[in-house]
Amino acid sequence: MERSEAMDLQSYVERVRREACFICSLLTGAPGFDLEQIVFEDDEHVAFLDRYPTLPGKVLAAPKRHVKHVVRDLDADAYLRLMAFVRRVALAVESVVPSERMYLLSLGSQQGNSHVHWHIAPLPPGTPYEEQQYHALMTENGLIRWSEAQAADLATRLRHACHVL
Repeated sequence: MERSEAMDLQSYVERVRREACFICSLLTGAPGFDLEQIVFEDDEHVAFLDRYPTLPGKVLAAPKRHVKHVVRDLDADAYLRLMAFVRRVALAVESVVPSERMYLLSLGSQQGNSHVHWHIAPLPPGTPYEEQQYHALMTENGLIRWSEAQAADLATRLRHACHVL
């Protein structure tokens, strides 16, 4: 999928600083999260499609509990359970979306998007080196335009893959 949609960074920054936590809102069933289709969850964690994908098949995974610090707010067992969840989702993504490398990273800020979440981002095969790594993840380099129907289709395939593993 081509990255043809520009990202309005100013509006995005204003929204994430003004509105309630997007992960907590998604989990409570707030309206406006049609693209963030949940692909897998257990008692403690949730994985869902990224609303602003820069790579095909990009998924976010997070604890359901509002945790702000990826290391110090989780004891060792909770951290390892979260990492096992991230791994399971990443393996499912790899089984559905062609990729030559899987990027896993925790981003966010105490100034916006403070709920701990991991980006699970499959790099498409053949991506030129200059367009890999951070370049591939940066919304400033464009977003993949996609529809609710495409999100639903991908989510269905990922749900199946997560349950098979």
